[in-house]
Amino acid sequence: MDAIDDLIKLLSRLPGIGGKSAARMTYRLIGTDPNYNKRLGEAIATLQDKIHRCPICGAFTETDPCPICQDERRDRSVMCVVEQSQDVITIQNSGIYSGLFHVLGGAISPLNSIGPDQLSFSSLRKRIEEGSFKEIIIATNPNEEGDITALYIKRMFKDSNIKITRLAAGLPVGGDLEYVDRKTLEISLKARMDV
Repeated sequence: MDAIDDLIKLLSRLPGIGGKSAARMTYRLIGTDPNYNKRLGEAIATLQDKIHRCPICGAFTETDPCPICQDERRDRSVMCVVEQSQDVITIQNSGIYSGLFHVLGGAISPLNSIGPDQLSFSSLRKRIEEGSFKEIIIATNPNEEGDITALYIKRMFKDSNIKITRLAAGLPVGGDLEYVDRKTLEISLKARMDV
């Protein structure tokens, strides 16, 4: 049963997959069509050969540059700065944003020894200076690292005429106040708006 144990261990190293989930996946794969397993294995094996970072925005792509950067219909006066490539997909799939993106490759995290030099701030500065941007939307995660990163971006462009905004944070739509954590409630109170 070494093959089963090996696959369970490999799958459990993926984020969000524990031992039980990895075991369920493994046993499911054992009972699946062998052609599916072969295609899955080939897709995983060739993934890093086919996918690379877009030289402009830093998102993962198969084309050079990515389809978003190539799309001339996008609003080239707005830049949305995100931490990871999957954040581009999340915002893009919402269907409500039509500007450009810039992927930092993470967030500033002093506790994890990640400073500005490890992220793509220099290419962000270059893109902003060479473009005709009117607004930078900071879409970092609403946590300590995201806040530090947002503050860094704000300071980077404090002397420019570019509007700097950040995604709003607060209460989820349809949620009950009794289930909201203290920090979310605090952010919501500070970011309250006129009605």
